[in-house]
Amino acid sequence: MRKNYLLTPGPTPLPPEVCQALGRPIIHHRTPQFQAILKEATEGLKYVFQTESDVFILTSSGTGAMEAAVVNLLSAKDAALTVESGKFGERWTELCNGYGILADVIKVEWGKAVEPAEIEKRLKANPNIKAVFTTLCETSTGVATDIEAIGKIVAKYNAVLVVDAISGLGAIDLKTDAWGVDVCVSGSQKGFMLPPGLAFISVSKKAWDMIAVSKSPRYYFDLTVARKAIQKTDTPFTPAISLVIALVEVLRMMKQDGLENIFKRHHTMASATKAAMKALGLELFAPTASSDVVTAVKVPAGIDGEKLVKTMRDAYGVTIAGGQAELKGKVFRFAHMGFIEEFDIIAGIACLEKVLKELGYSFELGAGVKAAEEVFLKK
Repeated sequence: MRKNYLLTPGPTPLPPEVCQALGRPIIHHRTPQFQAILKEATEGLKYVFQTESDVFILTSSGTGAMEAAVVNLLSAKDAALTVESGKFGERWTELCNGYGILADVIKVEWGKAVEPAEIEKRLKANPNIKAVFTTLCETSTGVATDIEAIGKIVAKYNAVLVVDAISGLGAIDLKTDAWGVDVCVSGSQKGFMLPPGLAFISVSKKAWDMIAVSKSPRYYFDLTVARKAIQKTDTPFTPAISLVIALVEVLRMMKQDGLENIFKRHHTMASATKAAMKALGLELFAPTASSDVVTAVKVPAGIDGEKLVKTMRDAYGVTIAGGQAELKGKVFRFAHMGFIEEFDIIAGIACLEKVLKELGYSFELGAGVKAAEEVFLKK
C-alpha cells in the first residue's frame, strides 16, 4: 500500500469534508432545498471574490468561464488586448480569434510578468480596445501578475478588465472590486479544493453595460440568461448538484479560516518550497515574479525532466507537474495551494531529493528539507 501525494497545480487534494459532501444522496435542483444551497454558495463566492457584483456558477471547466467572458462582452471585429505570458494567457487570444475578435497581443517572455505600463501604452494607442484580458497567476510558469496596478490603469479607459484567476483565487489575494476587475473567472479544482467541473465568473456594472450591446452568438454561456435565473435563486440549466453542495462546505471552511489566514498560509508554503529549491542548487524559472500558488523550477543540466516527474509519480506516489509547450522537459512545477499543508510540502521535497539523487544530480542530501523546515519554524 502507498499513500499518494498530489502537488500539482490542479486538481488539488480534497478535504475530508468535501469527500463526505460528494457522497451524499443526490437531490433535485428545482427545489427549495437546493435553492438554499445555491444561495449560500453564491454569497460565499462573493466573499472569496471580494465583490458585491454578480457571481455565477457554471457547470464547466474554468475555460468555460473564459469563453463566457469573451462571448458575452465582445462582438466580431471588436478590438481586445490579450496578455500572453504563458500557456493560459495564450488561451485568451485563441478564444478571441475563435469569435472573430481582433486581439492586440502583448507577448511577454515566459517567466516574467507583464509591465502595467505596456498595457497603458497599448490602450493609449488604440482607444477602440474594449477589453483587456490577463491572468492572475500563469500556471504554466508560476508567474504572478500585478492586477492591482493594471486595474488602476484600465479604470481610466472605456475598456473592461478581465482576469483569469482560475489557479489563484482562494489562494492569493485578489480584491475584485477594490482593484477594478470587471470580470473575474475561476474554477473549482485549484484553490477551491474541489474536483473539476465548476467554473465561477463575476460581472461588474461596467461589464454588464458592455454585455448589453454584444452581438456574439451564445446559448449555454449566455450570462443574461444566468442573471435572470439567479434572481429567482435558480440556474438556467442543470447544475452539477453534488459539486455545488460540496462547494458550500469549502466556502464554510474558507470563511472560518479567513482570507488573510489563507493567503498567509499559502505564502509560507511557497516560501518554504522556494527556499528548498535554492538550497538544492536549483534555479527558479520565475525568480522575480514567482507566485504563492505554484513554483516553477528549471530542471538541472544532465537530468531528464520528464523522467524526474514520472519517477516521482509512478515509483513513489508523489505527483508534481512537468513543463508545458516550450517548457516540456525543461521545468517542473511544484504546487502549494488548496488542501495542502507543511508536511505535504516536506514529503514532496524529500521525494524530489531522492529522485534527483537517483538520477545522478549532485547535492547535499536533506538540504532542501532542512531549508523548508527552517521557513516553517519561523512562521
